[in-house]
Amino acid sequence: MAGNFLPAAEVTASGRPVLLPNEIECFLLSSVDLECDELPNFPTLRSGLLSLTTHRLLWLPESTTASASAIPLAAVTHIFSPKKSFRSMFASPRIRCQISVSPEGGLIASASASGSRSVVVTMVVRGKGDCDAFLAKLWESWRGRAWESEVAASSDQSGSGSGSGLVSASGGLYRSDGTLRMVGVSGILRKEQEMWESTDKSLQDAFQDLNALMSKAKEMVMLAEKMRQKLLSGTNSQTGADDEEMGSKQEMQDWLLSVGILSPVTKESAGALYHQQLSRQLADFVKIPLERAGGMINLIDIYCLFNRARGTELISPDDLLQACMLWEKFDVPVMLRKFDSGVRVIQNKSHSDEEVFARIKTLTTKPDALRTGISASDAAMTLGIAPAMAKEQLLTAESKGLLCRDVSPDGFRFYINLYYELDPNDIYLAKDYGVYATWIKAALASR
Repeated sequence: MAGNFLPAAEVTASGRPVLLPNEIECFLLSSVDLECDELPNFPTLRSGLLSLTTHRLLWLPESTTASASAIPLAAVTHIFSPKKSFRSMFASPRIRCQISVSPEGGLIASASASGSRSVVVTMVVRGKGDCDAFLAKLWESWRGRAWESEVAASSDQSGSGSGSGLVSASGGLYRSDGTLRMVGVSGILRKEQEMWESTDKSLQDAFQDLNALMSKAKEMVMLAEKMRQKLLSGTNSQTGADDEEMGSKQEMQDWLLSVGILSPVTKESAGALYHQQLSRQLADFVKIPLERAGGMINLIDIYCLFNRARGTELISPDDLLQACMLWEKFDVPVMLRKFDSGVRVIQNKSHSDEEVFARIKTLTTKPDALRTGISASDAAMTLGIAPAMAKEQLLTAESKGLLCRDVSPDGFRFYINLYYELDPNDIYLAKDYGVYATWIKAALASR
């Protein structure tokens, strides 16, 4: 536990940190201890994953049941350069920084607060990581002070809003600087026009070349999220819209949900932990696609969706497969499954084969299905999954003895297995109950 000193950090179900708005992960180090001899209430943090972001230092425990801790970079007052000595060559690398604490011993995010003092926190790196690169990124993030830029932007927006209100109260069509004030319906239309012109310019700049796209990636993700929120609010307010319009809005929302991951795991930031952290981020990403696909989705589809969300930071098929195979070591709600035919899919652990088989049995015992059987497309419509996945489920049900298969020029047709309904002592006995009796009635009705 972080005790009463370090604030707790929120993590996902897979153990990945939940980042703040506009926060980006920069570097990772494994097996790191946090120490502070000057504070008696400093928590005991051993062998955790240290994640550096643009806003915080996050210490993540190996177990997902333990709590994570955070050190805001705003509380850091100084970063010490490493001491090079003969003794340091045989000891674990150490990174030391100075942070502000209150007189009561709690961490504060302002060095100028009255009564504050500074203590030194030591990060002991016991794993194999590039400490020099981490230290360079730490200096870069601390000097960048991204958290101050957001505070300034929000204050500017609030200040400009209050200022415009004061000018409006004074009357007149022009502001004090000579520009035309936005008033009435024409002002609203002009403001909307300027906003869309700015958006169009951002889109044009973003697609000039690859470097421009990478620099604009963060802005594009934020823009997509704003558009998604606007569509959601429009859907709630316009209850009288027709089905076609609502369908197009839903399709746009689904597309925007997978537009981008603001802070994708990269080999540069994660290093030797790349596949481990990629596996955890992928486990969080597949939740929404799995819900829409009925609890199971093809590995190829996830590869396309995940790479589209990562933008320019593409991964290879081998990286994706390796990340999925690591789920066996983590406590995540998803798993990689391989069918007998060799097809690999991703599915929820809560996805029950027995439940799927029960729905397939209900479908195959309908009168029409008893006569003509069902195809993979029929099962796909019932199960709400892709036809290729439905075919794999039907073949699995066949291997369990639930179905029988008929192969014809028209393709595969699956029928309910009636052999379980027959009496081995009298195979010619026609029962007047059960699936066998229903099949006889359906066969006679078709004549």
